[in-house]
Amino acid sequence: MVRSLLPALSESLPLEGLYLNLSLHREAGEGDIHIYSNYVASLDGRISCFNPETGDYEVPKSLANARDWRLYQELAAQSDILITSARYFRQLSKGTAQDMLPIDKDFEGLKQWRSDQGLKAQPDVAILSRSLDIPTEVFEQLGDRTIYVMTSASAPAEKRVELESHGVTVISVGEVDVEGRELRKALITLGLRSAYMIAGPAVHSTLINAGVLDRLFLTTRFTLLGSEETHGFFEGEDVAPEMMNLYLDEEGEQLFAQYTFGEK
Repeated sequence: MVRSLLPALSESLPLEGLYLNLSLHREAGEGDIHIYSNYVASLDGRISCFNPETGDYEVPKSLANARDWRLYQELAAQSDILITSARYFRQLSKGTAQDMLPIDKDFEGLKQWRSDQGLKAQPDVAILSRSLDIPTEVFEQLGDRTIYVMTSASAPAEKRVELESHGVTVISVGEVDVEGRELRKALITLGLRSAYMIAGPAVHSTLINAGVLDRLFLTTRFTLLGSEETHGFFEGEDVAPEMMNLYLDEEGEQLFAQYTFGEK
């Protein structure tokens, strides 16, 4: 159970279904899309620490927890498409990725929920990459998902051809870099209504700086990370999102918050 602090409610709410009941897949009207993101962070705003053994940044055990993971899967269940990065696929190829893309096998109830809502068995995938340095051998792990690669017009032509030979649709959403507003337009053109951003701070910042992120779900774990090499979840000009909801999870020793970024 969790306690609602904003709005303040006298009765506790069950954790299961806390985010699923939001119906994010129906938030956007026709010809529009609702883009949302999610992070679990420490009290000092850190989301990952550098692991010298793998040579990559990873979510530390002090942050990762099953209760937050449940809500992560609920958010994925409401998405038409997952927005991720080429970095994730390079990690997947090396065997260092945190997990497979949601929805995972331990959440069959959420898969049934998608079916009941008329959604695909799994969300499609949009990979953001300027370099197109994406290991194609991992695509077979994604089953029947439709894969899009969102890149820039200046991306290497030979890599674009290679990706397309593996059944991937490559779309330019910017001249030199991936541009947030062009990405949003492309997703709408594809007929998608809900997009869940699960990439790192670089992609997150691209969306926020372009003013195309609608909502942020932030879990704040009651811990401090002492590592010197860490990542936060945003870099860019100051932004002042509005808090929509705040829940206290006493059992998990964390807060669940929702923020909106207003009209696009």
